[in-house]
Amino acid sequence: MKKLSRLVLAGLMAVSLTACGSQEQTKPAETAEAAAETTFNAGTYEAEAEGFGGSAKPIHLTLTVSDEKIENIEYTAEGETPTVGGAALPQLVENVLEAQSSQIDGVSGATVTSTGFFTALNDAITQAGADPASLEPIAVEKEVKDVDETADVVIAGAGGAGMTAAITAAQNGKKVIILEKGAVSGGNSSYATGGMNAAETHYQKEQGIEDSVDLFFNDTMEGGHQLNNPDLVRTLAENSSAAIDWLDSIGAPLSNIGQAGGASTKRQHRPVNDEGKILSVGTFLVEHLTETCGKEGVEIIYNAKVDEVLMEDGKAVGLHAVGGDGQNITVHADSVIVTTGGFGSNPELIVKYRPDLKGYVSTNAPTITGDAIAFLEAVNADFVDLDQIQIHPTVVQKDGSLISESLRGDGAILINSEGKRFCNEILTRDVVSANVNAQPGSYAWLVADENMASGSTVIEKYVSKGYMVKCDTVADLAKLMEVDEAVLTETLETWQAACAAKNDAEFGREAFDALLTDLSNPPFYAVKIAPGIHHCMGGVKINTNAEVVGTDGNVIPGLFAAGEVTGGVHGGNRLGGNAVADFVVFGRIAGDSASK
Repeated sequence: MKKLSRLVLAGLMAVSLTACGSQEQTKPAETAEAAAETTFNAGTYEAEAEGFGGSAKPIHLTLTVSDEKIENIEYTAEGETPTVGGAALPQLVENVLEAQSSQIDGVSGATVTSTGFFTALNDAITQAGADPASLEPIAVEKEVKDVDETADVVIAGAGGAGMTAAITAAQNGKKVIILEKGAVSGGNSSYATGGMNAAETHYQKEQGIEDSVDLFFNDTMEGGHQLNNPDLVRTLAENSSAAIDWLDSIGAPLSNIGQAGGASTKRQHRPVNDEGKILSVGTFLVEHLTETCGKEGVEIIYNAKVDEVLMEDGKAVGLHAVGGDGQNITVHADSVIVTTGGFGSNPELIVKYRPDLKGYVSTNAPTITGDAIAFLEAVNADFVDLDQIQIHPTVVQKDGSLISESLRGDGAILINSEGKRFCNEILTRDVVSANVNAQPGSYAWLVADENMASGSTVIEKYVSKGYMVKCDTVADLAKLMEVDEAVLTETLETWQAACAAKNDAEFGREAFDALLTDLSNPPFYAVKIAPGIHHCMGGVKINTNAEVVGTDGNVIPGLFAAGEVTGGVHGGNRLGGNAVADFVVFGRIAGDSASK
């Protein structure tokens, strides 16, 4: 149980509080009886609610109150990711103790954890005899100080690319500062569930998997409809194996290998836990990258929204940001790296570049709103492919949660509202999404079985959060999906026969050797999905050194970029597993180039 009373978490979290007057200000005189009026029934109260860990590992709170005050909050939260929800919880506790109210903002970037925390807290407050909605926040006056610092390298964004670049530069002996818009590190990288594509790795060789840089290159170009910049794709493929080695060196091995859509072989590298169960790659890497940043002396300033690249004589020499309390944050540096991600959580920009995507749910972190487009345009940076926005076929529509493509690669299939398969599930995301949209109701069910679930913490989490439903029999599965049991039985038996023959006569699916199951081992696990906005392939133009290219065709001295903020790597469609490869490979290149 973690105990917090008055922690000082300077710079981590700013909360918008509503000022309210005290009784002394509103009444000319006050009786002793009024002064002694109680807000709570003094005591200790417990409550819990689902956070990121779902119902299996809820957030558990113990609230201690006096008659008039919230005195202390303790919590256990084993299901929360250490670098996201785990980092958010102490901030939430401190902010509640300051405000003496639950009617405050959550932590940006940790929405699920924040919601669970406040749900449990409001339950405990109600048990203590108070109405949570009536507890207006106390105005907390903070001394706002502008920040002015100097570094060798300053980075906008503490996601996967930003932290990879920061660690690389720090390992080159440079002083590095990251300005992060959110209250925690990770950004969209924390949301990645599949793995990292890499070719000719030592893990592939050890497991007898044949692959090559050329095959990786060709798959990526074909998957991107040949709109990709071939030089960037070649750089991605050629450096992918070394990137896996680098992750090994910081204690983040990706040893399990699966196959994602659009890949000709098994090259999607995934982490596993001590029991050998597959983990979500995003939270795994963000945790290790954040920890390594600390070890390497990288300073991360949170709640710092970058709005300007500082220029001097045509060269990038720093960044300006606005802090959570409104302060000016200025970092002067020899080199600047931009790694702020795409704009998948900005509906206005989505509609600007792709009007046909209006109304689509997004899988992106709430901080991913394309801020860099404006401040990079201001320094005459060039952009490519901004209209190339990927929709992912398997998204939970109620909240935009992504169901990993790796499940389809491991053997899950898609079934429509008539109880039938309708496509090759491991084609590229744009093709599968189009097929889902073409079904009655424009949705489908993704179905897995116990052979997959028993070795996957990813499926465990989907079940605990209520996304995937466990069905003991085909009859139960048909009832859940509201389809004819006989039709569903035929669909499953046809698929099982295809797996046995290694020949999908219906839809031409291949790569049967990569399957973990033929879906013959109940219980089954099913989730209702439809497409959602997932990745922005377009962005600022870079070269193979991760240098930002200007509208005049020349590089902008001192300015670098990596990750989803850039364009050209993925062309018209990103393959599953290439986002992580992108941020590790080009994050390392940006960090190394900026160091020089």
